[in-house]
Amino acid sequence: MKRRFFFFLCTLFLFLSACTAPQNDPSVAALAPPEEQRLVVYTSHKEEVYGPIVKEFQERTGIWVEVVTGGTGELLEDIAAQGEVPECDVMFGGGVESLSAYAWLFEPYTCSGTELLKPGLRPEGDLWTPFSALPVVLIYNTKLVEPVELTGWIDLLDGRWKGKIAFADPAVSGSSYTAAVTLLSCLPGETWELLKYFTENLGQPLADSGDVVAAVSGGSKSIGVTLEETALKGIAQGEDIGVIYPAEGTSSVPDGSALVAGAPHPDNARAFLEFVQSTDVQALVVSNFYRRSVRQDVADREELPTEEEMGVFDYPVDWASALKEEFLLRWADLVGEGTP
Repeated sequence: MKRRFFFFLCTLFLFLSACTAPQNDPSVAALAPPEEQRLVVYTSHKEEVYGPIVKEFQERTGIWVEVVTGGTGELLEDIAAQGEVPECDVMFGGGVESLSAYAWLFEPYTCSGTELLKPGLRPEGDLWTPFSALPVVLIYNTKLVEPVELTGWIDLLDGRWKGKIAFADPAVSGSSYTAAVTLLSCLPGETWELLKYFTENLGQPLADSGDVVAAVSGGSKSIGVTLEETALKGIAQGEDIGVIYPAEGTSSVPDGSALVAGAPHPDNARAFLEFVQSTDVQALVVSNFYRRSVRQDVADREELPTEEEMGVFDYPVDWASALKEEFLLRWADLVGEGTP
């Protein structure tokens, strides 16, 4: 469900002011910001990610930001339903496959310093701007599994892990869909046959990507598939998990931000896109969020493997976007959610 927030307690401030002032007092109406000082951001990020960024943006620019939160698919469908008169200015978050699948909703924008983006992270036509790079990793329960027992994607098809794999439903989780396409890209074989073998070994997927670490750490599952960011955060919080970078290689697909076509506050939207790709915010991405920067001039954490060491490949964004509808139909049938 989507939620709306005004930062700096704007709504509360207006409410209290209205309660203590005469209803016909023009100063109450004057407290609301003029249209040129507003911005509406839709985001699938958690508050721990978008909160500090939006707060700092407001402090630096004086622009009031309204934040609407929800799942990536839900928010994109909402923007699509708004038609030619959108309420939203910026979509902040969501895998770039999802943004590409809704390309008609967005207006291209080229941020300054784009030449400093890491190779492969700038989309053709600048339809979206990358926010952070998110490698897909494998995790295991440190009390139940020895690190040498788990090496890569091929293990997810091994019968010894049948029913013991934590994997979120890609119909709900965009990162889980990215992980599934990564698996299909890294293993030899026909796409749908590989998917069949995987779902047979998996059983029922988890309802949410946030459940993967908890399932593995708690021991209800032995191994799992998640984002590096999520795994590192879990380890920092004391979860009983270890991380494996698949031997066959992995993807490091960015999540992105995009300017909504016909946005009611386009100049403020462009300023926000510039801000989230700035060196200051990208440094915050690394230091506070366990993520990787999209800029070459912002170093990632020293203890993390490089892209070369991880074997990061050129993720097929266009293919993944085009494949998604058929993938989800087949997935639902294979995991027993489709109609007979």
